[in-house]
Amino acid sequence: MGRFFLAEYNVATLKAPLDAPESTAFRNALDQINALGEAQPGFIWRAVGEGFDSATPAADQDPYYIVNLSVWASAEALAAFAYRTEHRLYVRHREEWFRTRPGPAYVLWWIPEGHVPTDVEGEARLAELTAFGSTERAFDFANRFPPPSSPQAMQFRTPT
Repeated sequence: MGRFFLAEYNVATLKAPLDAPESTAFRNALDQINALGEAQPGFIWRAVGEGFDSATPAADQDPYYIVNLSVWASAEALAAFAYRTEHRLYVRHREEWFRTRPGPAYVLWWIPEGHVPTDVEGEARLAELTAFGSTERAFDFANRFPPPSSPQAMQFRTPT
């Protein structure tokens, strides 16, 4: 059996444009927090460029909609970064910059080594989590699942 890594996709909708004074603290912290995450033990990869760096939304993306997609060695490594580094201060103050979201704002899922997740995959997993709650295919920190026994165990369920 091959190795599996943890993919993480999170979304948020800004209350004000990224260049607005209300977004200054968030905007000014982006590069620092991204660099902090990339330096963490267990960090593997994060999506960068248009559509992923908050300052550069994709042409077909709502500029208020912020997405992040990353891959980690384990849920513990991601949790250590998210909740035990300076990043936790921004999590605590998210309501200052972002609209309240109905349903989950992030999703976790296992990917086989070598797989590069996409935003389309992240949105689908987030929809699964919203529709079905935590399952072995789409879950949150409170309801974690171990890596699957095989890639076939990771087939999508379509929300109805």
